Amino acid sequence: MGGSRTTQGRRFTSNVIPSMVFVMDLLCLVVSVPVAVILYTVSTGLIVVPGVHTAAGFIAGVAFFLIRQSRGVYSQSFVLLQSGDTAVALDYLVSALLSSAIVWQFGLVDEFSRGLTLAYVGSATGSLFVSRFVLRVALRRLADGGRIRQRVVLYGADQDTVERTCRMLDLQALPQLLLVGVADDYSRPTAPGSLGNLPFIGGFPELLAMAREGEVDQVLIALSDMTRERIDLIIEKLSDVAIDVSLIPREAIALAPDYRVNFVGQIPVLTLWQRQMRDGNTIVKDVEDFVVATLALVFLAPLLLLTALAIKLTSRGPVIFRQPRFGFNNREIMVWKFRSMYTDRQDVSGAARTTRDDPRVTPVGRWIRKLSIDELPQLWNVLRGEMSIVGPRPHATHMKVGDHYYFDAVRGYGARHRVKPGITGLAQVRGLRGEIHTIERAKRRVELDRYYIDNWSLGLDLRIMVETIVNLAFDKNAY
Repeated sequence: MGGSRTTQGRRFTSNVIPSMVFVMDLLCLVVSVPVAVILYTVSTGLIVVPGVHTAAGFIAGVAFFLIRQSRGVYSQSFVLLQSGDTAVALDYLVSALLSSAIVWQFGLVDEFSRGLTLAYVGSATGSLFVSRFVLRVALRRLADGGRIRQRVVLYGADQDTVERTCRMLDLQALPQLLLVGVADDYSRPTAPGSLGNLPFIGGFPELLAMAREGEVDQVLIALSDMTRERIDLIIEKLSDVAIDVSLIPREAIALAPDYRVNFVGQIPVLTLWQRQMRDGNTIVKDVEDFVVATLALVFLAPLLLLTALAIKLTSRGPVIFRQPRFGFNNREIMVWKFRSMYTDRQDVSGAARTTRDDPRVTPVGRWIRKLSIDELPQLWNVLRGEMSIVGPRPHATHMKVGDHYYFDAVRGYGARHRVKPGITGLAQVRGLRGEIHTIERAKRRVELDRYYIDNWSLGLDLRIMVETIVNLAFDKNAY
């Protein structure tokens, strides 16, 4: 299965990919210069005077490459292009803004052509964005044709490790990776000539011979039951030949894919759980909540007053119903709602589920629950910092599904409290609004809540808000 025997011409390993990405980025910035000049000259009829524009373009270019380097873009391989890397355009926009700020700071605005600047920035960002799709297609073709090929041997792997590793690599769909086979001095194949789904090439002497012949680019050492002395000996022998040597910790296979590789200083760690909303994301989320809640209270003030008046005139008791519920980090918060039930039939604990045609609900309450108007006072909870506009719905402290409390019935339930609860959420716009009377629906709601937390973005929040408004008129699960 050696790629070098079947591929004619020069072959490169996957280590060449970051260099190709760098060259492509540089080419996009350079080619954008004549494109911008032609566009500007044709549209305005003016002649471009280099001057400050050359300096500004150079500063923006340097800033762009520094940003990309800090992201580790030029040290990654094909995985970068598998995920799209469409942030490249945003990175250049940031660099262009930085360059413009420097021009303004030095008082050179009068010599700075805004038209030429817009033409160049537009050309550069557009070409950088498109280049990612071109690179993905080109690299895939080069990989499929064997021009970019990383030939890998697994060493010290038993059949279970081989199968798990192959499954992980298949999921990532890395076309430039070619698993040549498995080598080990202790394991023996169950079928002649193979271990798992890979050829069995023999022990360490056979592996070393293949490496010296140039038939292997990388050796992945599986750390199952190897002693430190054996690992040191293997690394010492392999260091005599020109190949890459890497270690696969046993936990990397056993825990896959539920971790991310991070660094604490220079120490690699397998991060099993990580907060998605932190630092800058937290600020964006807080600003979003404050702006949306404030605007909603202003525009919905007439509706809020009419609802309060209708509740007061049609049934005895307070307009607002307050109920203890689980909030951020499982802390108890008091959630505000318009009262939709008769005062003497309310259940503050939440143990009694609300059912269709529930006799506890008032006539006005049926309408405001159907349209989710009863939830609008929670805008005050948002302004108090206890809730968000979008997030997992806060559950009552004694809420049950079936005969069990929610937190006992669904494994991993507590993970949904890693963020502030929301007035609406992903589960609600995916058809899981209202009563949850089965364990299956409860598990699905928690799955959607956890997906939202792990994949949060401002765009996702905006989409959920729009879907919430659209779904209000068609949702049959609210009563």
